[in-house]
This record gives sequence, C-alpha cells and structure tokens, in this order.
Amino acid sequence: MEFLTIPHPAPTPVAKRDEALKNPGFGTLFSDHMVTIDYDEAKGGWHSASVGPREALSLDPSAAVLHYAQEIFEGLKAYKQIDGGVALFRPEANARRFNASADRLAMPHLPEELFLESIRRLVAADRDWFPSVEGGSLYLRPFMIATEAFLGVRPAKQYKFIVIASPAGSYFKGGAKAVSIWISDYTRAAPGGTGAAKCGGNYAASLVPTGQAFAMGHDQVLFLDAVERKWVEELGGMNLFFVFDDGRVVTPKLTGTILPGITRDSLITLLREEGLEVEEGMYSIDQWREDAASGKLVECMACGTAAVVTAVGTVAGPDGEFTIGAGGIGQTTARIREKLVGIQKGAVADTHGWVMKLD
Repeated sequence: MEFLTIPHPAPTPVAKRDEALKNPGFGTLFSDHMVTIDYDEAKGGWHSASVGPREALSLDPSAAVLHYAQEIFEGLKAYKQIDGGVALFRPEANARRFNASADRLAMPHLPEELFLESIRRLVAADRDWFPSVEGGSLYLRPFMIATEAFLGVRPAKQYKFIVIASPAGSYFKGGAKAVSIWISDYTRAAPGGTGAAKCGGNYAASLVPTGQAFAMGHDQVLFLDAVERKWVEELGGMNLFFVFDDGRVVTPKLTGTILPGITRDSLITLLREEGLEVEEGMYSIDQWREDAASGKLVECMACGTAAVVTAVGTVAGPDGEFTIGAGGIGQTTARIREKLVGIQKGAVADTHGWVMKLD
C-alpha cells in the first residue's frame, strides 16, 4: 500500500522540543506526526494510508466506538541503539496480538506488514523526538477505532487505524524501584470475556481500583480471578513473576483472563536460558502471603512494555500487608532487567531475532 506524506505546516520548534525532551515523563508528551489508514467494507478494505501532522480527529457523534466500544490498541517502543541506530523490539508479536484483539472485538485484521510499515514510517518521521533522559525511548501507540455512524448492536463496517508516538522516560515516578501494590476487591476480567484482548474496556474497568490504590499510597493494583477470588492474575497494566529460593519461577498461566504480555513471554525465555525452572501455573494470594512470610519467595517482579521490569516490594490489602524478601530489588529482577534492556538497546547480543533495526 502506498503512503501519502502530508507536509507538517507548523512542526514544534527545535528549542521547544529539545527542552520538553529533557523531562518527558510518560504519556503526556507527543511527537509531531501520526499515521492513519482507513477501512471501509464497501470499498474493499484498507485504503488511504498517510503520514501527516498529529491532529484532532473528526468523528460523527454516532460513531460506533463512542457507543459500543469497538476499540483496540497496542504499545511498543523504539529504542536508540548504542551504535546510534534505532530499533524496535519484537514488533511482529505486537502485530499478531493486535489482530488477536481485533478478532475478539469483531474488527477487521490489519495485515501484519502494514502494521510494521506504519511503525517504521512514524519512527522515521519523528526520529528527532527521542528523549535525552537515561532510559528514554519513543513509546508507540497503534490503535483502531470503529468510525461508522450508526446506532445498533453489530460490528461496524468502517474503521480507522492510527499510530501516534510519545517520548517516554520512566513509567514510575522516581525511576526504578520496588513498588507497592494493593489487592483490589474489583475484578478485571471473567472467563469468556475480553481479558486477553488489549481493548480500552479492560483498562476502563481498572480505573476505580487503580485510583483507590493510588489514594492509599500504592503504585499499582492487583487483580484476583473473578470466579474464586483467590488466584493471582495480573496488575493493572503488568504481568507478574514469582522467584523462589529453590530456583523455581512461577508466572500466572494464560487462562483467557490475562493479557499475553510480550515482555512476559520474553522473560520466560530469558529466565529459562539462565537455568531457572519457569512454571506457568495457578498461584493463590494466600500462598503468596505464606511463601513471603516463610522466606521461600525471595523476589516478585512485574513486567510490561511501559515499565519493562520492576520489583514488587510490598503487597497490601484488607487483611494486612506483607513484604517480599527485603522489600527491594532482588538479584534476579535486576539481572533479568539489565539483560532485557541490553538486548533492546543493542548492548547484549540478540540471539532470538527479537530486535528489528530500522536503519
């Protein structure tokens, strides 16, 4: 598919951009451009791809996304390499997961190569937007919304795919540290629902419990399963790993109610390469509390594209609070984070073909 390049009439002045990039935060600063591609069933599918200025969208008040929440998205990063180049980390996995989410939300597939080409073109257009802070990256947000104007419960026939970019620093305020989490009474997803899809509705359901966690001084919220309310599933935006003193590592298995994280999948591979036994299984909150108290559980880490890998230091809930290990960043967590970030930035050999260089 040919991409139309639309000139930007007023790009951000260089001095203003460079000043903003000194402290980008996460998710509040955006680059100059965006990619858009339209879909119309009556016109044979995807058409009108363009790279142009980042600008407001014009939607009919009856657009299906506003009433029936047909919306999916992805999150990935472009990284500056130690040799000065730019690369993506496992973008093909994001493309596959995007289409898996589309299946669940009754939306059309976007060809994987078109997904990847959209990412490549936006990074090329906004290459100067990489932040100057330590650990900075260009966070990329591809998403699809239903734009057909109608009221009625059926899949839409018109969609828009968009990619925007956000210069990113540390996900958590204060940088890398062991985080504190709150056990929520709310649930994130139920069997047969949309828990495995990366759709806005899953995150909307987490806003109240996340707000409660923040109000009590915690960094993240923990969700248990919706049926028995005892099995650990995931945090508000991250998967979990539990490291034991006998060399075992457990991560909650994918039951359809947990997002299949790409960072999660990468860590399973890297941990096994280090000789650790990684089990995808069920782990209860009571067992977590007991193993932390006995010392069998020596580390807990959370992972995701935005936060990469971070240690979980304390867990709190209505029944009290407990600490994992010494409450800080453990050796396995630190080591595996360093290795993953090293691969992403070209400092550690990529033996899996995960890194896609853009130069």
